[in-house]
Amino acid sequence: MSEMKETAPARAAEADDSDEPQDDSSSVCSTSTADVSSRGDTPTQRRRRRRGRKPAPAHCKVEYRYTAHAREEHGQPLFGVQFNPHLRSCSQQAVATCGGQRLSIYELTDNSLKLVQCYSDPDPDENFYTCAWSYEPSSGRPLLAVAGARGLIRIISTATMTCTRHFIGHGHAVNEVKFHPQQPALLLSVSKDHTLRLWNVSTDACVAILGGVDGHRDEALSADFNLMGDQVISCGMDHSLKLWNLADPEVVRAIEASYTHEPGRSGCTAEVHFPEFSTRDIHRNYVDCVRWFGKFVLSKSCENSIVCWKPGLLTQSGVSHTDTNVTVIHMFDYKDCDIWFMRFSMDFWQRILALGNQVGRTYVWDLAVTDPTHSRCTVLSHPKCTTAVRQTAVSPDGATIICVCDDATVWRWDRV
Repeated sequence: MSEMKETAPARAAEADDSDEPQDDSSSVCSTSTADVSSRGDTPTQRRRRRRGRKPAPAHCKVEYRYTAHAREEHGQPLFGVQFNPHLRSCSQQAVATCGGQRLSIYELTDNSLKLVQCYSDPDPDENFYTCAWSYEPSSGRPLLAVAGARGLIRIISTATMTCTRHFIGHGHAVNEVKFHPQQPALLLSVSKDHTLRLWNVSTDACVAILGGVDGHRDEALSADFNLMGDQVISCGMDHSLKLWNLADPEVVRAIEASYTHEPGRSGCTAEVHFPEFSTRDIHRNYVDCVRWFGKFVLSKSCENSIVCWKPGLLTQSGVSHTDTNVTVIHMFDYKDCDIWFMRFSMDFWQRILALGNQVGRTYVWDLAVTDPTHSRCTVLSHPKCTTAVRQTAVSPDGATIICVCDDATVWRWDRV
């Protein structure tokens, strides 16, 4: 297997900080039609029309200003962006973006985006959809997992600037990767083959396969660990959300055994066919992003709303596979986002929620309230940002928001 090639950073992106006067009243419209067809169309693009005029959302307590943006020279849509949450100093921020066959790493310097590393997959047909940061437990060196259309997961060491490992197992594209919050060697992958897989990247072991009898019936799109790492919530094209229990004794044994697994030998992979809880009552279309929000769940579809909900009844402490109840807490409404593969993000403390739409605007909610229904919103816009914002990333301290778009641009917003 040929390794990833590092390309010259100077050629991978170019700053686009024009001194032209900015007119905030400029019209904003999507200019990406052909490029997003593979990741944008939905079976039912219904827009809910409401009577009357809805009042404009109030500005949140924390506001952001435009700082800088850059355009990557490959010109392909950027689907993934992630801050490195493991850096000790908040003054040393690093962010990774991915799209096409490129993976790029930026440093956030004063009022700029500095490209420091860039990797190109040897297969020109690769299209990266997702990336995630971790580190080597022994040395503390940063690691990056990246995956996409080919279903191949690559592990990049940014210290040695090489592809150290790759994982083959999924039968189709990988839509999201996510590292375990407590065990940095465990990587979760979410695939178009309807399954989720748990890997140990230090020993090459496939720890568990989540899916099968009562798993997703269509493409799995997104998943997230809870804070303790003993539960996973997943979603997909089948409109469903599923809760998987990693505290199951079989999975726990497989995780423990994975650390002594010898590469090249067949290991004991746990197969989990039945989720702890499943529902199709939250959304009526593709569910393309899901995140834990304390004991609640945030999920979105192509319906111009992020739903805050809880499995079971509000006062219920646990759920089982026989439960059918869900409790909707709040709906965060926005506009112009009825295409799929549009992802929101939060900071580490879950105080800031950010989501972009298909016309280049970014909605930011202040979640630092005791009741989610009291959260307030502001909209970030720039005259030159007019294409779909595929994903946002909020820095661990909430001071910076990075957005990636269909026109290969990366946008930086800093807290005022």
